[in-house]
Amino acid sequence: MAKTQKFKTEVNQLMELMIHSLYSNRDIFLRELVANAADAIDKAHFAGLTNPELIQDWSIRIDIDSENKTVTVTDNGIGMNEAEVIENIGTIARSGTKAFMQMLSEQKEKLAETPELIGQFGVGFYSAFMVADKVELRTKKAGSDDPAVLWKSSGTGSYTLDDCDKTTPGTEIKLFIKDDAAVYLDRWKLENIIHRYSDYIAYPIILPVKKVNEDKSESIEDKVVNTSKAIWLRKPSEITEDEYKSFYSHLSNFGGTDYLKAIHVSAEGVSEFKALLFLPKTAPFNLLMPDIQKKGLQLYVKRVFITDECKELIPDYLRFVCGVVDSSDLPLNVSREILQENPHLAKIEKTVVTKVLGELKKLLENDRESYEKFFSEFGRMLKEGLHTDFANAEKLKDLVMYESLNSERGKRITLAEYVNAMPESQQDIYYITGEKTDAVASNPALEYFRKQGYDVLFMTDPIDEWVMQSMFQYQQKHFKSVTKGDMEFDGEKEKIEEAQKKYAQLVDYLKSELGNEVSEVRFSARLTDSPCCLIVDGAALSPHMERLFKAMHQDIPESKRILELNADHALIEALNAMVGKEEKKEELSQFVRILWEQALIAEGSPLKDPAAFAKAVTALLLKSAK
Repeated sequence: MAKTQKFKTEVNQLMELMIHSLYSNRDIFLRELVANAADAIDKAHFAGLTNPELIQDWSIRIDIDSENKTVTVTDNGIGMNEAEVIENIGTIARSGTKAFMQMLSEQKEKLAETPELIGQFGVGFYSAFMVADKVELRTKKAGSDDPAVLWKSSGTGSYTLDDCDKTTPGTEIKLFIKDDAAVYLDRWKLENIIHRYSDYIAYPIILPVKKVNEDKSESIEDKVVNTSKAIWLRKPSEITEDEYKSFYSHLSNFGGTDYLKAIHVSAEGVSEFKALLFLPKTAPFNLLMPDIQKKGLQLYVKRVFITDECKELIPDYLRFVCGVVDSSDLPLNVSREILQENPHLAKIEKTVVTKVLGELKKLLENDRESYEKFFSEFGRMLKEGLHTDFANAEKLKDLVMYESLNSERGKRITLAEYVNAMPESQQDIYYITGEKTDAVASNPALEYFRKQGYDVLFMTDPIDEWVMQSMFQYQQKHFKSVTKGDMEFDGEKEKIEEAQKKYAQLVDYLKSELGNEVSEVRFSARLTDSPCCLIVDGAALSPHMERLFKAMHQDIPESKRILELNADHALIEALNAMVGKEEKKEELSQFVRILWEQALIAEGSPLKDPAAFAKAVTALLLKSAK
């Protein structure tokens, strides 16, 4: 005889929350019910280890009755008796899954096999009321003589219990679909939800399909719609290249099937998870467009899809990595759709980053050509990590590459290769920043280093200058910009002091003529062929950084340059001879402006008045041609 019982107060509150606000996407209901069905089969499968009579061909079935507007989810799992129905569905926080796992943990002996259980049955079940105005549940306990149970509710505060004529073990949940949820009576819609959320559930999910026979009659054919075996749970030796390519195409943002490397991760211990990650070959057009680029890895928990954009699983500078992480530790509860911050995520991220950087290091060591192509596409992202991921900064320093003064044009070297090639007399790692390789290679500030045979790294990515603000040393060698600050040159100190005295009058004139455009005029051994070059104080922004800020419409004050002179250059001697001669005054002033502006051009800075510069050069050429 049917019995009516009231839900506990907290169950009413949960259903109100579930129906109206907990999930913004009603598709979730099918994911929850399928996950619960998989739990029930897991329990039956486990019980079958000691009771072989319970073993059968496990499956989950979904039937649509469009005429009666119902969707029925059926499993042949463990099922429930009346007491368990009351306990697990009538009372919140009395999840059958939770209690079952607690029972397993309390057993003293080691179990040969523990089923993987997902979700909280007593919570996810109520998601059915998001799309149904009435739910009927029929269930029979496997391996028990207890009668089958019929549970009914409209989700309005009470439910009824009665016996029913179900003879097979398992659970059948029939949803009477609301008028505004009629889309869930379409087979394509349910199949789409299964592919999105439950494709890798370990048991076949059957969704019958109508078939037109040769005689034009119709029949119903069972169709398994899920993949069942997650590719990331399989051994790499069992996966074909076509399967890798197909899966990469399925989850990547890069298009096509051509990837560089597939990386399997299997972590056990404190945090248990499996992952399959891919390094792409080429960068997509939107890689540097944060507003439209999808970031993060796909997250599954026990093969149940959670989100395809879990940013907490991988740092932003590795956003080119695509893949899937399947965790055994993350909870699936009322916040299943909105996965909040969880300590396990940080542990997973740490392992994932370590694995990715380790694989990149192997690629660099074992397949230099492939790595260089990869770095051309994604090197700028790796450099971001130098400034943001201090925990892995040393690993990243081993991976970054630059062109250099002594290397073949178009070829990059690593920092390790730079240090290994340093002569004994060289103490620091020298670098120069700029927009293009050809521009920095012709900078006069390189002349001393070229003469000494010292290599200089060419940092021409827009991000390089920013990164160098926090990258101070590598292998105990300090980084020094060849265009910034004071620099000591062996055996040149005395020569510079003599030049400063000899040309003191010229130095004073240059300071007066150039005024606020320079902070200092001095002699230096930095130059061997050019008459002068521009240097900035060590604490000031470089010209390259100034140009980057201006390109971003940032209003920043311009830093004054230090004008360094070459005491051995004939032009400096000639200018010095003109100082103080009244008849040479106008001509000397013109020469100084040209000297200053050509130094600006050499460092890559724009001229304030290019037309005036061109006019002055033309006048000088004309005079020389007469």
